Amino acid sequence: MSEFKRAKILVDGVVQGVGFRYFVYRNALSLNLKGYTKNLMNGKVLTEVEGELGLINELINNLKVGPPHAHVSNCVVEWLPFKNEFNSFEVRYY
Repeated sequence: MSEFKRAKILVDGVVQGVGFRYFVYRNALSLNLKGYTKNLMNGKVLTEVEGELGLINELINNLKVGPPHAHVSNCVVEWLPFKNEFNSFEVRYY
């Protein structure tokens, strides 16, 4: 039986202006995860995602590498209870 979880993922480094959010978006869609990703004013990228635990872990491993022009210096994950709050995955601009 699959375990469903929610994760708040905060990625730091050279992660803005390098296509990082769209990298997250493409990876999350391919893994059938739901949630969002957005840039923060402090230069970090925040992703909140829900889905199967194993698939979220796969996404986290991908985010630790990032797209070609990114440089990830830190990736912090906060695990939360599954809420089934999202209908899709999106890039947010606010």
